[in-house]
This record gives sequence, C-alpha cells and structure tokens, in this order.
Amino acid sequence: MQVDAGATAWVLASACLVLLMTPAIAIFYGGLVRAKNVLGMLMQNFATIALVSTVWVIIGYSLAFGSGSTLIGDVHFAGLNNMNEPVPGFTGEDTQIIPPIVFVAFQMMFAVLTAALITGATADRWRFGAFVAFIPLWTLLVYAPIAHWVFSPDGWANQMGALDFAGGTVVHANAGAAALVMAIVLGRRRGWPDDAMPGHNLPLVMLGTGLLWFGWFGFNAGSQLKADEVAGTALVNTHVAASAGLLAWIAVEKLRYGKCTSLGAVSGAVVGLVAITPAAGYVSPIGAIAVGLLAGSICAFAVGLKLLLRVDDSLDVVAVHLVGGVVGSLAVGLFATREVNPAGADGLFYGGGYAQLGLQAIAVLAVIAYSFVITGVLGAFLTRLLRSRVEPQDEVLGLDLSQHGESAYEHAYPGSPLSGQQGGQQSGQQGRQSNGAGEQPLVPATQRPGSARGAAGSMGGDLNARAPRPRFEYDPTATPPRAPGRHYDGTEWPGQQPRSPMSEGGNQS
Repeated sequence: MQVDAGATAWVLASACLVLLMTPAIAIFYGGLVRAKNVLGMLMQNFATIALVSTVWVIIGYSLAFGSGSTLIGDVHFAGLNNMNEPVPGFTGEDTQIIPPIVFVAFQMMFAVLTAALITGATADRWRFGAFVAFIPLWTLLVYAPIAHWVFSPDGWANQMGALDFAGGTVVHANAGAAALVMAIVLGRRRGWPDDAMPGHNLPLVMLGTGLLWFGWFGFNAGSQLKADEVAGTALVNTHVAASAGLLAWIAVEKLRYGKCTSLGAVSGAVVGLVAITPAAGYVSPIGAIAVGLLAGSICAFAVGLKLLLRVDDSLDVVAVHLVGGVVGSLAVGLFATREVNPAGADGLFYGGGYAQLGLQAIAVLAVIAYSFVITGVLGAFLTRLLRSRVEPQDEVLGLDLSQHGESAYEHAYPGSPLSGQQGGQQSGQQGRQSNGAGEQPLVPATQRPGSARGAAGSMGGDLNARAPRPRFEYDPTATPPRAPGRHYDGTEWPGQQPRSPMSEGGNQS
C-alpha cells in the first residue's frame, strides 16, 4: 500500500480538530443549561470521549469497517489487529493513501462526537451511572452498524449509491433521532414548559460555537482523506454554509420577533455546519450557500416543534441536528455536481433528475428509523435495569451537586471575603437582605452570617489565604429572580420576584 505523507499529515491534523469538537460541544451545551447543571453536562461529554474511544478500539471499528456483510462488519480488526491490511472495500480510485491506523483514529473521533450530541436533548435529568452504561452500548448497537451502512464501501447504503461526505446521516440524523427518543424515555424536566429555563452563560455558548466552527474544518475537509482540491472545496463550503445559516436564522428572528439574538446567531451557524456536512465535497460554494440559507430558515422554525409535540428536547438537538441533517442529506440530491467531485453525482438542479434525491431519502429514512427504534429499546431497558432518571430532589438540587458533589461556581455567600460586606453583625444583617434579593438560593450551613469569618473578611483579611469552602444547604422552596423575557424560539415568560423563607424569617438560626 502506497502511503502519502501529505495526506497522512492532513488526516492526523483533522482527527485532532474533530476531537476538539466534543469539548466544544460540552462548552456549547454547558452555557445553555442552568448553572447548577453545567458540570454535569461537561462530565457527560468528557466521559463520552473515554467510553467511546475505548469500545472503538476493542470492537467498534471492526464492526463499522470490517468486511462482514452489507449490514455489519466482522471482528477481523477487533483490538486493532491486522492493521497491516488495507481497509476493506477501498479499492480502485477509492484506494486509501493513509495508514489504516490513521483512518481508525479519524473515524474514532466521529463516533465520539455522535454520541456526545445526544446529551443536549437529555440535559438536567440523566443519572450519570445510567449514562455511562448507555453510551458504549449505543455506540456498538446503533452507531457502528449505521457507519457500516453509509461510510463503508461494503455497506448497503453505500453500494446503493447514497452519498454522505462527512456524516449528515451517520452523525447528525442518527444522533438527532437518538436524542428525540431519549428525551421521550427520560421524560420532561420538572417545570417544563411552564417554567423558564434559560441558559446561564451565553458567552460560553458563543465560545463553544467558535471552537465547533474551527473543528468542523477537519470534520468535513478531512473526510476527503487527501489534501487535494476536493478537500479545499469542502473547507470553503463548510465556512460559507455556516455563514449563510447564521444570516438566515437571524433574518427569521428579525422578521418574527424584531430582534437578532446572539443565541440565534450561533444556532444558525451550527445549523449551517450540520447541513453542509453530507454535501461538503459534492456541491459548489454557491450550492453551499444555498444549503446554509435553506437549513437556517427551516431549522429556525423547527425549534417550535417541541412545544407542539410536548417533547422536552432541552437544547434543541432535534431541530438542529435531526432536521438539519435531513435537510443537508436531501440537498445532496439537489445541488451535487460532478464538476466539483467526479466521484459524486449530479443532483436535480444539475441535470441528474430525481434519482439521487430518492437514494438520499431512502438512506435518511432507514437511518432515522433504525436509530429511533434501537435507541428506544436500549433506553427503556436501561431505565428498568438502572433507573436512568435522577430523583426529583436531585433534579432540583442540580446534577453538579447531586451527581458529582461539586459546583462550577463559588458563590459569594454572606460574610465571606468575596461578598464585600462590612462587619460581623452588620454583615449578617446585610447577608439576610442580600439573600432576600434572591441572588442565590444557597445558604452556608457551616458559616452563618455574622460569624468570625465574616468579621475577619470585612477587616481586610488575606483574600489569597482562603478558608475552606463551606457546605451549602439547598433551599428547594427558594426561587431566583426573573425578569420578563423571551426564549429564542419566541415563547415568553413573565417576570417573577424572588421568594425564600430564609429571607422572610422562616429559618435564620
């Protein structure tokens, strides 16, 4: 087998870029959840990296890319044995010019990212132990067979002629369908949809989007497995589709609500990236802009479906990844042209008729149906076996403390050096007033307002010599303040004043 050093270097770099996308998803999702659940979200995504990577090496890669049958690979490459042999099916013009182990690494990152996408729909309520059991099983039972169908030349969808350059069906439609069924299996968050649950940190969301955008260049352009003109076209298409998706989404927002939001902008960019994924190496840059505009417009309306269907898809994974993946996959049948990639096909708008569009539809429907059914069975089984959802009191407390025993943010409790309050007893009184303002429904159990630590802090104690963090008691009857506002999908919530028995003299001892 002839190995090209330039192609190998590019695919290795692309694998690193794709790996970056999973922490980026964690940051993106982390900013969209409430502050009490951000570490829970980060932990789920980082655990996914470890779990999927391990099972991929043991057996996942072999099931996805082994010869086997048109439905599933064999175990010939289990444990990454026989890496001196070429990847089955890649012959003729498709012969790989990179070492098989490099291909293993690149595809591993795709498997990791796909599983991580599911966590957005199930935010705030999935018990960590059950999640850890679900992810490797889902990778083997759902992701590996679908990757074999579409990515492997021996798979039935690939042999049929369905095109998926980088994972519109395998990654996004698959993860979106799985996210939908797991949101149903776990049920709605407590208080949804009556209570507003806005994300706690939009700058974090925008940072995650920037990292995703950067990583997506490796995701799409790296899928050519060569450093050539098609890879360059895929990179340009990725960028302009994200740009078009961003513009389309905020245009819809402006027309519907009169304002363009930062959350709408990043949602549109991600939708553009999702939709161009299956088409990146098959369409022209003008076609990529059309795909981004189409997906951004459709998905901006699709976020309202969860309210109609009463399915609590917490972070709109279905609207962004399932709908966006379907739009992008079908767009291949419209905008693909052999002028960009001779190994592709001509879509409807380039004289190819409806044939390719039909093939795309068959592959998409098969992937969604299989993922939905098998994920539903797996989710229901693990729910009966392990109790997948957290207890109600743990959900109220938040995943950070209930599942991991830690908090993402150190709260400035009354009397601490961080509170900026003056004097011991004075600090205590102001502490009660501050808590009454509803800033945090957490009160320290080991250090009450007016303590010696409060007095020491107010007298200029060394802020660098911090005392041990106190244990906090959670007051489930307390509610934080909330001003009138609007979700980015258009639903409104009324203003609400803070309420805490501790601030009303109910428990001040």
